Amino acid sequence: VQLVESGGDSVQPGGSLRLSCVVSGTTFTTLYMTWARQAPGKALEWVSSIISNGTMAYYAASVKGRFTISRDNNKNMVSLEMNSLKPEDTGMYTCAAARPLSSASCQRETSYPFWGQGTQVTVSS
Repeated sequence: VQLVESGGDSVQPGGSLRLSCVVSGTTFTTLYMTWARQAPGKALEWVSSIISNGTMAYYAASVKGRFTISRDNNKNMVSLEMNSLKPEDTGMYTCAAARPLSSASCQRETSYPFWGQGTQVTVSS
């Protein structure tokens, strides 16, 4: 399974970005997808997940109401729309994939065995 992220950039506080992750090498419609981020010197933090058919999504409290995860099963792509960005959103954002999980497990980054390389998001004035 291969995952390739794109869309990271440097933006000012209050700005927006849209990250994308394209998956290949397996049947995308069977996968649960997640985004996680890691700030310099900090642990990996789960951000958001979406189930295989896209009907349910989950968000970390720190991003709920500002970030929206979505998927296009025709394009083998998962996206993360990020609005009202804050300096504390800075980090390397990575998408990951897993076979179907429980609702609890899909909200843990440790549940995902397949990972991309990440795309850098920097929020600074």
